[in-house]
This record gives sequence, structure tokens and C-alpha cells, in this order.
Amino acid sequence: MPGAFAAMAPKPYVTIQLPLFNEKYVAERLIRSVVALEYPKDKLEIQLLDDSTDETVEVVRALVEELQGEGFLIEHIQRPNRVDYKAGALQYGLERCKGEFVAIFDADFLPDPKFLEYSLPHFEKAQVGVVQTRWAHINENYSLLTKLQSYALNAHFTVEQTGRNLNGHFINFNGTAGIWRKECIADAGGWQGDTLTEDLDLSYRAQLRKWKFVFLQDVESPAELPAEMNALKSQQYRWAKGAAECVVKNLKKVFVAPHLTLGTKVNAFFHLMNSFIWVCLLLSGLLLVPFLYVANKQAGYEGFMPFLVVYHFAFFALLLFYTQANATVSLRSGKDYLKFFISYPAFLSLSMGLALHNAIGVFKGYLGIRSAFVRTPKFNILNKRDGIEGKTYVKFKLDFVTVLEVLCFLYFCFGIYYAAMHENYLALPFILMQALGFATVLVYSFLHFRRANGQSSGR
Repeated sequence: MPGAFAAMAPKPYVTIQLPLFNEKYVAERLIRSVVALEYPKDKLEIQLLDDSTDETVEVVRALVEELQGEGFLIEHIQRPNRVDYKAGALQYGLERCKGEFVAIFDADFLPDPKFLEYSLPHFEKAQVGVVQTRWAHINENYSLLTKLQSYALNAHFTVEQTGRNLNGHFINFNGTAGIWRKECIADAGGWQGDTLTEDLDLSYRAQLRKWKFVFLQDVESPAELPAEMNALKSQQYRWAKGAAECVVKNLKKVFVAPHLTLGTKVNAFFHLMNSFIWVCLLLSGLLLVPFLYVANKQAGYEGFMPFLVVYHFAFFALLLFYTQANATVSLRSGKDYLKFFISYPAFLSLSMGLALHNAIGVFKGYLGIRSAFVRTPKFNILNKRDGIEGKTYVKFKLDFVTVLEVLCFLYFCFGIYYAAMHENYLALPFILMQALGFATVLVYSFLHFRRANGQSSGR
């Protein structure tokens, strides 16, 4: 790969786009890692697409002036308004950039210095429009919350992205840690802000135009995982709702595309519909207690009870899936596997606790109810010595969804009592995980908010 890179002559002009919105804790870290990329200075343009409204602006402005003095082609770009959020910022920069190729990094990433060396050679094939690298996690061992997130993301990259790409099906640009051919973006209609997942939307529009995507599993792009529950909730909600919006916008186009095989269309259906899993997860939990009532109280329905084995089958099937997915990148010793097996129930429980919040986003996406792009704040939390005490950006809102989450917790507490009273031991572990999941989301949302605001307010 390095040899192919060295043979590229002359080197293509590359633009690095760094979209920012109020990222005072990680903006400097990002910028300094980007200027460390191994590439000729005169062929590398860096755009700071800064929509910030806080101290981030001054941090970025001072650093840009310093780096310009060192000969870097770096520009601090501020739009007159934040229309279309991240998509609007990327499009605004695209209309001004000089690069034939455009790499994008979110604020929490630390790109490998050889990122361009590993990525650019794949564009020697003219039909390649995107090269995406695999996210790695610089703080996955910070807490149980970050460790559980890494399980899900590792599965997405090592199984979903890799499998689809190897079989010639549609994959998606993951919003960051990838590089686009500028011509591909323009041909697909540019960045559009009518969904919350502008990356998934543009990916489908580009592949419908017959552009090819390349996923590099062996090239890591390290990033910071959300270490705070409210940030995680906003991220998961945006991804779930945005995917649903992309279903409405793009699924029909996939089905009527004459150049796509049936296999690719079926795969794209499940890919675009993946956020519907939150609805299924929520319903499977909510319906379990009424199922037990019918099986226990209604004559003739006693034979339904063995169907609870379906939950156990799903538990172990998913265990095999996530074990295999994480074995590729993070499970390297017997101790690693033991920790994974112990924490796996907590992983499922957290997913269950997020199901209501995310399912609401999915339904809103299908119904076309618009909402603002709420970015996921990062705090430069890398190890256990770091914390969120005194950090801004942490938000907690006691709203109708929070009330519903409390009601779900109480509902599953009743379910635990009911299952134990009727000795429905097959169902008990799953109802218990539901209750613990909602309790975890509620308690940590509040505690993380208190921790972040307690110190800054002098308490």
C-alpha cells in the first residue's frame, strides 16, 4: 500500500474538512493531529468549518493563525448562519475547497498520520467515490458505558461494513474518518440537510449513481466515545431518527433502480431499516408481561409458555454474533473473553433501556417530523483520571419521554414481581434486564448532569 501511494505522481490535492460546533475541549487536539498527517504541505488544504457560538471560536482562531505562520494551508471558515447543520457546513466548505479529494473528521477523532497514505491509492480506480476507515476507540476502557458502546460499533464495522462491502452491496460513509472524491459528491447532488444522517443519505444517493465504496477494516481511525449518558442518548436518537428519514427518502429509489441486483436491494432494505430494531426491541419487552398474564390466566393458553424459549435463543444468537464481531479487533486473551461474557447482559440491558427513546425517534423519522441536529459533545476524556466534573455541554431535560421511561421502569418492576409470583422463571431474566436498562439510563442521565454542573456551581 505505501508503495502504491509513493507511485502516485503528481500527488493529488486533498482538502481536509473539520466540521465543528462548540467543541472547546477537543478542537485543538483534532487540529494538531490533522496537521501531523504525512502529506506535502502544498498539496493539503485544511478547512475549519466552525459553526461554534462559544469559546471554541477563539481557540480555533488562535491556533489557525499559529499554523498559518508555519506554512500550513489552513482556513477558519464561519458561515453567516447554521442552516442545515453539519450537512450545510460541509456543502459550504465544498463549494470553496480546492481538493480533488475531500477527507472529513469529526471533532473527537485523532487520524493516523498515514491516513492519506493508506486511503488514496484506492482511488486509482475511477469508479471509487469513497474510502471509509474503521473507527477505533481511544477511551473504551474508561467506563462500562464506553466499553458497551465499543461492542456495538465493533460489530457494525467488522461484520456489517465488511460483509456488505465484500459482497458488493451498499455500505455507508460513517460521517467521519473517510475520504470522498469531490466529483462523486457533486454527481450525487451534494450534501443535503433534510435528514439527520446526511452521511447515510449521500452514501445511498452516490451508490445509486453507480459509484463504488471501499471499506478498509485494517485502517483504524481512533475517536473518543461518549462518556456521559445524555450525550450517548442524543447520538443514538440522531442516528435512529436519521436512518428512518433516509428510509422515506431513499428506499423506493433503491427498489426501482434497474442496475441493482435483487440481493443488493434486499440487503439495502435491511440496511436502511436497521433503526426499526429499536421498535422491535421495545415491543418485545412491553408485550412480555401481557403474554405471561394470558398464559397464566386464560384457559387454553398454557401451551404458549414454551415460546419463551425464543427470547433465550435470541440471547445466545446475539452473544455469538457480538463475540465473533469483537474477537476480530478487541478480544485477544482469555481474560478479554471473560470480561466480555460478564458484561454482555449489561450490553443488552442498556440497549433495552435506550429502546423507548430511540423508537420515538424512528417513528418521528417515518412521519417526517423535523428536529434539530443535536451534536454529541466530547470532553477530552481519555482515561480514568479524566472526568466530566465542571464540564459544559451536558444537558438533561425532564420531559415527556423521561416520564415515559420512568413508567416503563415501574412497569417492568411489576413484571418482575408478577413473573416471580407465578414462577415464570424463563421470562424473569429478560424482564429484569428491561428494568435495569431503564433504571441505568434514568439514573446516569441525572447523575452525569449533576456531576457536570455540581462542581461548576460550587457545590
